[in-house]
Amino acid sequence: MKKKNGAVSQNYLEKIPVRSAFITWSADEEGIVTLDIENKGLFNRAAQILLHKPKISHIHLDKIGSFVWPLLDGDKNIIELGKLVEEKFKEEANPLYERLAKYFQILESYQFIEWK
Repeated sequence: MKKKNGAVSQNYLEKIPVRSAFITWSADEEGIVTLDIENKGLFNRAAQILLHKPKISHIHLDKIGSFVWPLLDGDKNIIELGKLVEEKFKEEANPLYERLAKYFQILESYQFIEWK
């Protein structure tokens, strides 16, 4: 992510995030999204056996993340998503684009999203 004087670059904001196909998710009555992540691989399998770690991890998003997640349809870039977040959450979403950039950085680091 390129930053200029502490601001998120226009280039990054034009990126289009898409949910990874391997993630299943659901939303509760209040709209809070839970991602169901299958823990695969040798290390995870060993941890499941030896440390009784779960085969599936359930990750609960906060209310802004839960609002954004269903909107990741491969059509909207971060700027467009930001406008929708701002419309819904007003001042509560500020600093808007810095917050969204960090959110997408985290989602990408866990391979929960891809870029179109």
